[in-house]
Amino acid sequence: MSGKLYIGHKLRRLRERHTLSQAALAARLGVSPSYLNQIENNQRPLTVPVLLRIAQVLDVDLAKLVEDEESRLVADLREALNDPLFGGDGIPLAELRNAAAASPDLAKRVLALYRSFRQADERLHALTEDLSKGGGEMRTGRAHFPYEEVRDFFYYRDNYVGGLDEAAEALAMAEGFSLGQMYNDLAAYLDIHLGVRVRIIPADEAEGMRHFDPISGTLTLSSQLPMPSRNFHLAHQIGMLAYRSLIDGIVDTADLSSDEACAICRVELANYFAGALLMPYGVFSEQARALKHDIEQLQGRFGASFEQVCHRLSTLQRPGARGIPFYFVRVDRAGNITKRHSATRFHFTRFGGACPQWNVHEAFAQPGRILVQLARMPDNVSYVCIARTVTRRGGGWKRPNRLCAIGLGCEVAHAPDFVYSAGLDLSHDESATPIGVNCRICERRDCRQRAFPPIGSRISIDENTRGFVPYQFC
Repeated sequence: MSGKLYIGHKLRRLRERHTLSQAALAARLGVSPSYLNQIENNQRPLTVPVLLRIAQVLDVDLAKLVEDEESRLVADLREALNDPLFGGDGIPLAELRNAAAASPDLAKRVLALYRSFRQADERLHALTEDLSKGGGEMRTGRAHFPYEEVRDFFYYRDNYVGGLDEAAEALAMAEGFSLGQMYNDLAAYLDIHLGVRVRIIPADEAEGMRHFDPISGTLTLSSQLPMPSRNFHLAHQIGMLAYRSLIDGIVDTADLSSDEACAICRVELANYFAGALLMPYGVFSEQARALKHDIEQLQGRFGASFEQVCHRLSTLQRPGARGIPFYFVRVDRAGNITKRHSATRFHFTRFGGACPQWNVHEAFAQPGRILVQLARMPDNVSYVCIARTVTRRGGGWKRPNRLCAIGLGCEVAHAPDFVYSAGLDLSHDESATPIGVNCRICERRDCRQRAFPPIGSRISIDENTRGFVPYQFC
């Protein structure tokens, strides 16, 4: 630990989360209340012995305690506040850190307000376009804002939902479900305990992948679904029916702004439950460590798909039994991020395209092959990144397949426990591919893949010289 460490705002929030007074926490730490008060007000830095005791007393991972917890908020604020809408020079990074540390809830509401503005602006442009074309039907939908809100709900809790995860694990153990071959067990549980009958029907007769009729108690699945997906949908339905009160309780505490967001959150929580039921935390995390997180071997042992295993790996953040912090992302061919979760410092773009040098885009050129990349973000944190395409079969000539790329990665510090790091040169910084969040906020000057200069920069054009990028900026 280099330099002085001030985490007063973070420590206060942890203490309040454990419903401890300053005096009570000071007694547990073996320090005076006045000293703890000075630490919480950032008047004195933390010493290593006190830091270690805090991690033990408050049951928090030391790396996460030292890590800049506000880094995600800072990155999101920086991206939003660089919009030309705000004018002027960019806000210094130190000020953004102070704002995120002092009032994270306020920072999140500023981001929510900015997203609402972006949404309204997009609707206004769509309306203007419709009117200019003389269109009779106007697009007034709420776009994807509720989805972004739910993604943030998972993002800011490290993609781990403790009560739901533990409930799924307890059910799998109590019922003795056959890990890796759960279909018959899940179907029997639905029938015996929930009165739900499962039917598999031809894809051309199915209403999508899954349809549940609460009147008849029938769950219908498309025959086009592979077995891992069938298992997932059965587990999802168990979550929605048997654990609905638990899911509703979590949604009630999520402080979501609309009925649409609440409905999306319920579905996503049921999906979370499904992954936790098919891959129970204890046994899955143990197997993952033993296999050094080899995804294909984990697929075989748990009867899961490549995407399901990657997603589950990104959720292993149970206090006292944390796994490697992974980021997980799903991207379509157009570069749209359709799913994103992270327990790392890796930052995802919110308001623009992702970095073209990131290997998740290259995966489309080599379908089905796992690509490995050593990448370094602008904050000089390096990651071991893997990417591979996954295909969802359409089932007919007029139902084209859907191709997506899955990305998974962890910080280089965890490389020895990540099988895909074998063969990478981790000892030299120059061997890492420099990537960024996106061009609009990336300040790398030597990037040949840059699409446009960063927002807020001044452009310099040399009429007599043409480089790989047609401008310089400062």
